[in-house]
Amino acid sequence: MNCCHKILLCLVALILPVTMLAQRKMEYLNRGVVAMPDGKGNIFVSWRLLATDPENISFHVYRSVNGGKEKKLADFIKDVTSWVDKGADPTHSHAYRVAAVINGKEVKEISPPYTVKPAAPGYISIPLKTPAGYAPNDASVGDLDGDGAYDIILHQTGKGHDNSHSGITDPPIFQAYTLNGEFLWQINLGKNIREGAHYTQFMVYDLDGDGRAEIAMKTADGTVDGQGKVIGDSTKNYVNSSGRILEGPEYLTVFDGKTGAALYTTDYVPARGRVDGWGGSGGNGRNDNYGNRVDRFLACVAYLDGVHPSLVMCRGYYGRSVLAAWDYKDKKLTRRWVFDTENGYPDYAGQGNHNLTVADVDGDGKDEIVYGQMTVDDDGKGLYTTGIGHADALHVSDLDPERPGMEVFGTQERFGDAGANFRDAKTGEVIWKKPSIAAGDDGEGPGRACALDIDPRYKGYECWVGGAGITGLFDCKGNRIAEKTPACNMGIYWDGDVLSEILNGSFVGKWDYINSVTAKLMDAKDFNCVHNNGSKSNPCLSADILGDWREELIYRTRDNQELRIFTTTIPTTHKFCTLMHDPQYRLSIAWQNVAYNQPPHTGFYLGEGMKKPPLPQISIIEPPRKNDNAKNK
Repeated sequence: MNCCHKILLCLVALILPVTMLAQRKMEYLNRGVVAMPDGKGNIFVSWRLLATDPENISFHVYRSVNGGKEKKLADFIKDVTSWVDKGADPTHSHAYRVAAVINGKEVKEISPPYTVKPAAPGYISIPLKTPAGYAPNDASVGDLDGDGAYDIILHQTGKGHDNSHSGITDPPIFQAYTLNGEFLWQINLGKNIREGAHYTQFMVYDLDGDGRAEIAMKTADGTVDGQGKVIGDSTKNYVNSSGRILEGPEYLTVFDGKTGAALYTTDYVPARGRVDGWGGSGGNGRNDNYGNRVDRFLACVAYLDGVHPSLVMCRGYYGRSVLAAWDYKDKKLTRRWVFDTENGYPDYAGQGNHNLTVADVDGDGKDEIVYGQMTVDDDGKGLYTTGIGHADALHVSDLDPERPGMEVFGTQERFGDAGANFRDAKTGEVIWKKPSIAAGDDGEGPGRACALDIDPRYKGYECWVGGAGITGLFDCKGNRIAEKTPACNMGIYWDGDVLSEILNGSFVGKWDYINSVTAKLMDAKDFNCVHNNGSKSNPCLSADILGDWREELIYRTRDNQELRIFTTTIPTTHKFCTLMHDPQYRLSIAWQNVAYNQPPHTGFYLGEGMKKPPLPQISIIEPPRKNDNAKNK
């Protein structure tokens, strides 16, 4: 290449936006066909539109009855990715297949049909092998075998304790299941990992680009992988008389998604250091020497180079906060960078939440980690801190579509002038805030907060919080638009419009913005299901794992012996590609299980008056061939 060519390429690189220069490598997905009785005698069929599909794609829907000859039910469906079969006989078995059509010709795809059995219930049932004394809790999804369908990784919880409480806990257990109900493996973290929401963050993602998801977790001496192999020394017991684990080695392990086998183990970063060295600044920043603040862990996956996913494991947020980024390649973890508030970032201490978000807040094609009231740039350097301090809730998206870029809505744990606060995601500029009110200054502020588009009369997301004297529903400009609010927990896209529905515990409802009440759409407790995590009131998982762009819900049954997956059967006039091909939303599903669960958000404005969603800059990893474990490295 001569000098002129090199200069030309440099000029092109300067002119073209970063998103045109780099494409994120993301998992292969099949059509995700799902069919479900709609309660009206019909069967509702839906499937995925992929971000890589051409604009002119349409679909044919086929059905076979009782294993007989396949019949075309509908052809050249182009405006939606769903179909209502009004001719189904509930006493027969029906198998539905969807075929993509491009330029008038069917395209051969690896997308299996979905079978609805006679008298099928309105959910997918997954029988569990729940250990005695345990209960299903948070879940995540990933394609563990490369077939284009998601599998479920489930945290089975026994007796647990919050960090602020003493007491012996049971070993945390993780299990994997296919959507067809096949049990794959079980990992037991052992007695040297404490059970509780703040200790056991697990990341499920295809970290090395081989077409199959891995699982990454903090481990210790005595962890047993999915093949029965022990990590470290199984004879060691570091649990003290109060049930805490304040000594002994700490590890980070990557497990094979298909088998549960430990692939690589290294030391966890950062190490404990001084047990009493993890408080002292920001919200609730008192130090302790009994092991509360030292064992506060978070985790996420982020595309720090704009192309490949990196694993980010974190420790601390009340005071000292450390984020360690890792790349996994050739079955080995390599440290990319470590951000430590004690190394040049004292103003960033005490700004972390019980959750975090990953988003490209500066539009350079690379992800930042929104760590509560501070944000860490893709290169591991501090981007900004607001100084507002630790809190419990966090929402990041294009909350105000009339402003450039994205915004952050959060809370403040200690009573103060920023009990609810709304900021620019790129700069940290606080756009508006609402004070929390208390009789004294030693209590806690709002524990929950929501930012969802639930009122079409106001463009952008509505915002509200639970408690602390902050009342009413606010528009994205900070104006109070209603005195009453819906439940302040999570949201979900369930019905046919682009407004979010309210998800609270097992209940899905539609906010009636005229009468300020929530109308019931579905309640999983009617199907013998219960929610998790006490007052946090969340399902095992909410995510777009099947069908069209609406989201599914995974709950456990009351007897803890089954997972039930619910999917909407409400027709829609909107056609969007699967939310899992939006990079920010997909990474939101990876971190949803972390500590205090928050709803996922897209990287674009999804709501009333929205523009057509931007086409994500992604490239799809080719699905692995059978017996090809090393493809697409």
